[in-house]
Amino acid sequence: MRYLIVGAGPAGVIAAETIREWNRDAQIILFGNEPDPPYSRMAIPYWLVGQIDEAGTHLRRTPEHYHRLGIEVRHERALAVDPARRTLSVERGEALHYDRLLIATGSRPMRPPIEGMDLPNVESCWTLADARRIASKACDGSRVVLLGAGFIGCIVLEALAARGVSLTVVEREDRMVPRMMDATGGELLRSWCNNRGVRVLTGASVTAVAKRGDKLNVRLDTGEDLVADLVVCATGVKPNLELAENAGLETEAGVLVDEYLATSVPGIFAAGDVAQGPVFGTSRRQVHAIQPTAAEHGRIAALNMTGKKTAYRGSLSMNVLNTLGLVSCSFGEWMGVEGGDRAQIVDREASRYLRLELCDNVLVGAIGLGFTEHVGMLRGLILSKIPLGAWKERILSDPNQIAAAYLECARA
Repeated sequence: MRYLIVGAGPAGVIAAETIREWNRDAQIILFGNEPDPPYSRMAIPYWLVGQIDEAGTHLRRTPEHYHRLGIEVRHERALAVDPARRTLSVERGEALHYDRLLIATGSRPMRPPIEGMDLPNVESCWTLADARRIASKACDGSRVVLLGAGFIGCIVLEALAARGVSLTVVEREDRMVPRMMDATGGELLRSWCNNRGVRVLTGASVTAVAKRGDKLNVRLDTGEDLVADLVVCATGVKPNLELAENAGLETEAGVLVDEYLATSVPGIFAAGDVAQGPVFGTSRRQVHAIQPTAAEHGRIAALNMTGKKTAYRGSLSMNVLNTLGLVSCSFGEWMGVEGGDRAQIVDREASRYLRLELCDNVLVGAIGLGFTEHVGMLRGLILSKIPLGAWKERILSDPNQIAAAYLECARA
């Protein structure tokens, strides 16, 4: 059996390892189109602030890891899939036959269609190569404008602030991290950042970037001009769908997969940021571009590729951020569900906020700021669907009772 895996991120690496665990004789080839060993993009901010070296970003400690497992890693771009012939054409001119193929091509950063975004010193922060360029320019005291205050933007914000730059963040939505925080949470986070020397402008858009001597001039739709040594763009990502689309796979926002991570074409599976798969507790299929989902996708896809039929429970929307010392999180249906109940409590002075979403007698979603002790508990309650029983009414009256409810209900 020959297994080909396109994409050397967490989904691809875990899939390759899982296949080897269940098939000792198979040929496994893992394709990545970057020159570095397989690495975690989520580790890049830690490298930027010097908490780890480049080796610390690698998904596995040594290159020998893959060799020892008999996994061939190729730094080569995959060009086309021919499902009829079951072949994958690659950059060096080969057309390799596969018995099973996994598409784990991930995603890439989006840049808004703004004049000047192709100028020198305008960078994304997505690859190790991007990070090396940013590190050479984001020095103590340099002026940096960060476009985007979503999940990725806030991770980059943390790293840039730790490098001692003078940082201004521009977010076109009306709040920070709009896909994980409501208006209350987003505003608390913005105030927290502003009070710690990071200027955050929400509801503002960049209209143009231009050269200004040896600097950059960033024009806002408010009429304000920002002078910068470096502009970092973190305005979202989009799945790398081209390989799948050209092969005739069914796609929407991502490659559509069933509960076994199988695509619409026999023998081809998809995992990670590129896959639009089942969502936990719902009938929806969505792209969840987070590393825990990618890791579980890779494992489940590999099991099914080796004939170990295993259904995927569905991905849980979950985000945890530490922004200048304030921990925020959101899980599941944090925006609420039709016919559900809501309990919330806010302490603006302490930057603490808890919002709980319930349906029938279970917790289905939550938002938390400053409640570090609740992060694992909230996730556990949602995933386990533990009935809250009589605790539901107590929680609706006082959301702080969620911790006591968890301890008692989990023991029952």
